[in-house]
Amino acid sequence: MDKARKKLDLSKYMALIALVVLVILITFLNPQFIAPSNLMNLLRQSSINCLIAFGMTFVILTGGIDLSVGSVLAFTGAVAATLILSGTPVWLACIVCLVLGAVLGGVNGFLISYGKVTAFIATLATMTIWRGATYVFTGGNPITGPNMNNSFFFQFIGNGYLFGIPFPVIITLLIFAAVYILLHKTAFGRKTFALGGNEKAAFVAGVKTKKIIVVIYVISGLLAALAALILTSRLSSAQPDAGTSYEMDAIASAVIGGASLMGGKGRMQGTLVGALLIATLSNGMNLLGINSFYQQIVKGLVILVAVMIDSQSQKKNG
Repeated sequence: MDKARKKLDLSKYMALIALVVLVILITFLNPQFIAPSNLMNLLRQSSINCLIAFGMTFVILTGGIDLSVGSVLAFTGAVAATLILSGTPVWLACIVCLVLGAVLGGVNGFLISYGKVTAFIATLATMTIWRGATYVFTGGNPITGPNMNNSFFFQFIGNGYLFGIPFPVIITLLIFAAVYILLHKTAFGRKTFALGGNEKAAFVAGVKTKKIIVVIYVISGLLAALAALILTSRLSSAQPDAGTSYEMDAIASAVIGGASLMGGKGRMQGTLVGALLIATLSNGMNLLGINSFYQQIVKGLVILVAVMIDSQSQKKNG
């Protein structure tokens, strides 16, 4: 019994152990990795995936999936950029971007909970729709202009520093604290776990499963829109192909961090570690001069291994 508990406890820290080993390995191969400037850049870059992965964790906990987050990021970023260039106050453009992301996420939740469309099909469809809408909206061209470059507030969102820390990192830490409390310390979080563990039993127990699902996808869309603001600010432009394959990194981060694709199992702190591991892997491969095509293969293998470990874990527990 004690041995089983030790194994179980160790499994919770596998992602963290893997991250530490990866950091040591990359540092050995290229000491430039631990240079403060590179570490700050790594954290800034990881903030976007962290935010999307936090939302994806809620989704995965219900046994669902959200393939549309990358397209939501692209569309909301394009809308925000267009509003800023048209002279709309930056704060209002940011609010519109976040509200739009929540609405797009809510559409997913409505299709899944009330429309009875499976999460994979619903979000696959909206992924295509929102991406197409982005290309139509932008004409397939990047959106950029002096209003975006000259706005201190907008530039600060993605490129600023506060107390020597990149502002996107501070945003990510604040959001992490909020979603951690929401998931692990509130009734909503307990209902989310219950829904993912057994939806029918949760419904019988009085959980309003449909509303919970809608709210969860709203959260996913909202966080994707927040990531869009950071990315658009960093680039000083909105790219129509922004966010492509971001859903894969987010899913990988959650699964590497211990979330089960079957639902009902996961930890927000695990997702944070998983996202940092993905960012460290990408940054390290760039420093080592590994071809970007090979990088895709490596990241794909990491996702495959994480899913296989999750599958084996489910079989043992089952």
